[in-house]
Formats: sequence, C-alpha cells, structure tokens
Amino acid sequence: MTPAFERLQRQLKQLPGLGYRSAERIALHLLVEKPAQLPALVEALEAAAAGVRRCERCGNIAEGELCAICADERRDRAVVCVVEHVPDLVALERSGAYRGSYHVLHGKLSPIQGIGPEQLNLASLRARVDAGEVTELILALSNDVEGEATCHYLTEQLPPERGVKVTRIGFGLPSGGGVLYADSVTLKSALDGRRNYS
Repeated sequence: MTPAFERLQRQLKQLPGLGYRSAERIALHLLVEKPAQLPALVEALEAAAAGVRRCERCGNIAEGELCAICADERRDRAVVCVVEHVPDLVALERSGAYRGSYHVLHGKLSPIQGIGPEQLNLASLRARVDAGEVTELILALSNDVEGEATCHYLTEQLPPERGVKVTRIGFGLPSGGGVLYADSVTLKSALDGRRNYS
C-alpha cells in the first residue's frame, strides 16, 4: 500500500473499537469504493473540530457555552447524575428514565494510570455544589476499584453543611439474566443492592 494509505489506516486504527482490519476496510471504502463521500466526511470533521467543545457547566459536548441538556429549563438541575464519559450520558438519555442534569468527569481516579483529581472535571462540579443548586448527586460510575475510589473521593469532598444527598446506581443481574451465568462481582452487587419486595 502507499504511504498515504498506511498513514490514514494508522490514524483510523487509533479510534476506539477499530482494529487493523476495520481501519483497513474503512480506508479502502473511503478511498477506492466511495471516494465521493470523502469530502463530506472531511468537512463534517473540520466543522465538528471547530464548533464542538465541552459544556461549561457539566462537561457534555456542546456548540455553545451550555449543552442542550443544561440549557433545557424543564430539566431538574437540583439532581445531578455523575458519569465517567459522554457515552455514559448518552446511554442514560437513551433510556428516557432520567430527567435531571448531568456531570461528566471525563474519567475516574486511577493512580496506576496517573489519573488524579486534577485530571478530572471536578472543579465545575464543586462550583455547582457550592452555589447551592444541587440537592442530590447520583453516582453512575463503573462498578470497579477505580469507580468505587472515585465515588468515595467525591463523597469525602462534599461540604457537610450543604446537605447534599449522595446515591449510587444499582448494580446486579440484567433484565432477563439468571443467577447461574452471573460472575461473583455481579452477584455480590445484586445482593448488596437488594430492596424490599413486599
């Protein structure tokens, strides 16, 4: 292959979820099979790079100061769901089960990977809490060591005088799933998160 093709393939391979073969297929598709699509894709990428940024309040993607969720007056701003990444926010929105606001940390604490509180989007969350607009934080972080450490850190950083209620999303068996095929961590989470049935 040509050096330009290999460079494109290397760049595509760096995208999440794309391996060598997928990057090669996409590069061939754009350059050989459908070259007419390439200018529109390049234009869309340039426009997104120039216009899309982080929401100043929550860290979601936005084209202005605030994202569409933060700008929506119908959302409950007092209840804030804290997530690790924007795709987590998208998944919660897609469910239609939540009508509050969000806060995207853009990661979780991981000393092994060199990610401390300074690398996370914590300053604007603290500002929201200090302003008195938050009554509840829903921690929707992953159920692993780093997620738990991040939840603990966030709880410790909350000023007690604010009276902010902190909750954690439930973990356990998926709908339609059975006990037989669940791993031990999932079963422990399901037992720990049990609630009254009657």
